[in-house]
Amino acid sequence: MFIQTEATPNPATLKFLPGRDVLPGGTLEMKSPADAERSPLAQKLFAVDGVTGVFYGSDFITVTKAGGEWQHLKPAILGAIMEHYLSGLPLVAEGAPAGDAPDADEFFEDADAETVDTIKELIETRVRPAVAMDGGDITFRGFREGVVYLNMKGSCAGCPSSTATLKQGIENLLRHFVPEVEEVRPVT
Repeated sequence: MFIQTEATPNPATLKFLPGRDVLPGGTLEMKSPADAERSPLAQKLFAVDGVTGVFYGSDFITVTKAGGEWQHLKPAILGAIMEHYLSGLPLVAEGAPAGDAPDADEFFEDADAETVDTIKELIETRVRPAVAMDGGDITFRGFREGVVYLNMKGSCAGCPSSTATLKQGIENLLRHFVPEVEEVRPVT
């Protein structure tokens, strides 16, 4: 098994590509060992000293570190990923949710439903595929008084360039297609 790695815009994260499906059709973010209880692979990754976050995309795994050098962490992470896939264990434990729960706490006024549908479509078709290439994900959380609120996951969370991505990239895109959009803000 050959696992490729890619740098991300966030120096604290690295993207691992195992060459097979990871979590088709969804994402799963785990920010602590307690979150990782539902995933045997994430448990192994959090056991690597310095790992502080694990994110699964459709065909990639993004790992976030607190400190240390990637050259020291990378062999242990690659070993955990390879061992997991060779073991035949499921990515997510049986009976556990297979992905992040949809953002049930979305907020917007009923009168803005059509605008929100357009915003969501643009995020799904133009933003999320580009962000996934960098090892992360962005989902819609709300729209109020011209402000779009987005949840940033994986390599996007805490990335030094995330503000630029939001302001120069996503905000400009949404403002171009949806005149009601005045600003884009992250939610934590």
